Amino acid sequence: MARKIEIFSAGCGVCEDTIKLVKSLACPSCDVSISDMQDPATATRAKALGIKSVPAVVIDGKLASCCEGRGPDAESLKAAGLGQPL
Repeated sequence: MARKIEIFSAGCGVCEDTIKLVKSLACPSCDVSISDMQDPATATRAKALGIKSVPAVVIDGKLASCCEGRGPDAESLKAAGLGQPL
């Protein structure tokens, strides 16, 4: 039985580094695939999985913990000064 690894990528340099890392760590029976976030169906699936930023790695249908909770949120942006005059 193969472990299914899916990498959600936008094709950027950071995404390419993640693809290389995952492929270097994958076992011989791991099924590694790359999902392009430019594809609307992929983006819809990513949203359903809770992906908020890329690159993101899903292992056997579950978003890897290293990829959870990332992405911009209003409170963090406000705390950094967004919406406030200098």
